[in-house]
Amino acid sequence: MIDQITIGRIQDSAQIVDVVSDFVTLRRRGVNMVGLCPFHEDRNPSFYVSPSKNICKCFSCGEGGSPIHFIMKHEQFSYYEALKYLARKYNIEVVEKEFTDEEKQAQSDRESMFILNEYARDYFVKTLYTHPEGKAVGLSYFRERGLRNDIIKKFQLGYSLEQRDAFSVEAQKAGYIRDFLLKTGLSTGGEHNQPLYDRFRGRVIFPVHTLSGKVVAFGGRILKKVENTGKYVNSPESEIYSKSKELYGIYFAKNAIVKQDKCFLVEGYTDVLSMHQAGIENVVASSGTALTHGQIRMIHRFSENITVIYDGDTAGINAALRGIDLLLEDGMNVKVVLLPEGEDPDSFAKKQNAESFQNYITANEKDFIRFKTELLIKEVGDDPIKKAGLISNIVNSIALIPNTITRSVYIQECSQLLTMQERVLIAEINKIRKRNWEKKRDQQDKESTKVGDITADDKDYVKYSGSKTVKNVTPKNPYDRFEREILRYVVRYGNTPLYQKFEKRKRKEGKTVIEEDILIEEGLGVTEFVHLDLGRDNINFSNELYQLMLDEAVNHIDDEKFNSGHFFLNYPDPKVSKLASELLSDRYQLSKIHSKILGEEVGDKGSRLLEQNLLQNYVPRATTELKNAYVLKKIDELKEDIKKSNPDNYSVYITRLQQLQEIKKVLAKELGERIVLKY
Repeated sequence: MIDQITIGRIQDSAQIVDVVSDFVTLRRRGVNMVGLCPFHEDRNPSFYVSPSKNICKCFSCGEGGSPIHFIMKHEQFSYYEALKYLARKYNIEVVEKEFTDEEKQAQSDRESMFILNEYARDYFVKTLYTHPEGKAVGLSYFRERGLRNDIIKKFQLGYSLEQRDAFSVEAQKAGYIRDFLLKTGLSTGGEHNQPLYDRFRGRVIFPVHTLSGKVVAFGGRILKKVENTGKYVNSPESEIYSKSKELYGIYFAKNAIVKQDKCFLVEGYTDVLSMHQAGIENVVASSGTALTHGQIRMIHRFSENITVIYDGDTAGINAALRGIDLLLEDGMNVKVVLLPEGEDPDSFAKKQNAESFQNYITANEKDFIRFKTELLIKEVGDDPIKKAGLISNIVNSIALIPNTITRSVYIQECSQLLTMQERVLIAEINKIRKRNWEKKRDQQDKESTKVGDITADDKDYVKYSGSKTVKNVTPKNPYDRFEREILRYVVRYGNTPLYQKFEKRKRKEGKTVIEEDILIEEGLGVTEFVHLDLGRDNINFSNELYQLMLDEAVNHIDDEKFNSGHFFLNYPDPKVSKLASELLSDRYQLSKIHSKILGEEVGDKGSRLLEQNLLQNYVPRATTELKNAYVLKKIDELKEDIKKSNPDNYSVYITRLQQLQEIKKVLAKELGERIVLKY
């Protein structure tokens, strides 16, 4: 466990812009920063970061929170894992005792698997440098490939001995249990209590890192020719590793991608290593698999520009064409480079330095439409049927581009290259886009039928289980918006008095007369007022999350230093943190008139100041509106009961209905007489 003082230091040190910038490219927009949301397929920047509030929020999918909860969500960390991550980032010492075997078993599967992967990485690295076989076979191989020691160490390359169970035996001796050795895929076999065998035996090892640098998987290349054995073996899919969401080298490339505003995409591990050695660091590899939307979104967070580098053979060209459409669909600016015949990025990079490599790219890269058109024209020749197929192929690709202007530019270029009228291409592209849209809509309708319609009010009740969205059965809550509004005031203003009255008084200090504002009257704090006003009518929030947060705020009524916003943003439960970030996000934009009235207090601060000055109107109105909602609901229920009841009981129901109608009139009068400024 981490002591509360250290947690406080971490919370105070962690700056949201610093933390988010490690994973998302941010651009300034007014007082805030904005970028592509890392939590959903975001093509137009909707992820806002507020330096002043130290929170982030996506106004599309709703994700957000404090630096701690951003790391929890992004890296799938526990609360304490996220704290430790930020402690390392800000050089804050966290004193923790070493894990015992019992404590290791008590950790979650994910944490245990990450710990095991770190041990395996260190084991393979040590074997490479200290074991005779590792030095003679593994290290010799890397040096024969021309890799320098600094690159080998930077990428934490290693070696697994040919002995069938060398690693498995050593890991179990160190206290790592069989279950996690099998789950991570580091070991195989083990059926009916049989011995475990090393998956990567006799191979050089390439660790795969997450964006934050954690080892999530391994790739192994065999160095001997063995029948019915693949050259490369990779870790299997697991609770911590999904091949479709990882890119080899992204951890080492992200800063360079942002700096260069471009990413090079290659196929293999050694392609990345050789390019780094040549001074080209903004490069990642798909590890020989088909490119996925998850991998593309990861690149898109850092840059919109991507250059796909492929071997100059037929297989490389076809692979380029297959991957381009996905890149276009995600709104990327795509260029393609084919290397000279017989070269791959690994061999070509070894003959270049950073400058000559960049010069070759600049001279030979082509935008996708020109590349694809020129390539296919050569294949179809003068055959009109094949040419029609070519046009259809290219038009399908252009139709995927989400940006209207970019799509229009490509249509013009395509029209010239193919000597086709633009209007014909536009008509065909519109048909395809409509068909694609209908297909996606039908798919969404199909999925929503399985999980139910999820409205904005239901978002707090949605949970994610694997790849399926599961919604708790929760009926539409008629009180939610009123309860949420009350909670918003509690989170934003906490123990701030509803109003304060001051009186100007003069006093003398020697011959000097000093005029002071003396506080003569003060209203209840926001939280205390809400607690007393609702408690008077025995009203609790129907939403359990809202009630939990209100109870927490009530527990701090007597704490003059209590900062409700800071408290809830850093709350261990991510549901609380996320909701707090939403409630702290301003709904209003100050008009120019109000900005002038408030002088320097403009924008975000101005909106808050204006609202704070009117708390004595806003907060009582909010609690009254909730009471009114309860009364209206009771009246509706009573009317339904009257319809179903025995006529002999009408008098009882009518009396109760009259009482509720009187209460309704009182509440309506109170709401009607309250003057609330709209801005």
